[in-house]
Amino acid sequence: MNRTSEMGRDLPEYPTLFCKFADTLIGATDGIRRPVETEQFDWEAELAVVIGRQVRRADEEQAVAAIAGFTVLNDITCRDWQFRTREWLQGKNWDSTTPIGPFLVTADETGPRPALDIRCEVDGQVMQSDNTGDLLFDPIHLVRYVSTMVRLNPGDVIATGTPGGVGHARKPPVFLKGGELVVTEIEGLGRLENRVVPDGA
Repeated sequence: MNRTSEMGRDLPEYPTLFCKFADTLIGATDGIRRPVETEQFDWEAELAVVIGRQVRRADEEQAVAAIAGFTVLNDITCRDWQFRTREWLQGKNWDSTTPIGPFLVTADETGPRPALDIRCEVDGQVMQSDNTGDLLFDPIHLVRYVSTMVRLNPGDVIATGTPGGVGHARKPPVFLKGGELVVTEIEGLGRLENRVVPDGA
């Protein structure tokens, strides 16, 4: 989404890509495990695109056909680790930090470019509120772009970007310390309710 001015950067010409490993994912009501190694644990409410059929170098029609549907995701991020280098992977891949779900809503219900209200609350305070129609790069564009580089397979998930209101960009910055209830909701797709808990592993 258009969060670039909030983060102090110019609008990108291309999507910023990074991988997330399966071990980062948790369910819609599971605890978000806060690593002891971070002081900047942040929220990012996002629309997630779920791939339903294999596709490579998709054109527009193939990209639409490859989208099984959409769900809710919160790309919880360790900002102090994310910005250690230009590569974001180390800020985005902490074990059991990324809630996703609770439903897969098919694209025939939402359209391939859904315009749905999205919000994130922390302990009842609204931190993010926007609409997925404001995405910088819509789902079809992202499927086409990513599939140019790598084959997309059924079950793959693409997170589409987050609205303004992340903790890192607030003045002063606000981060998750532990114990907070993070609620992430997208109109018609469902609601995540996740408590921030210590990472005891």
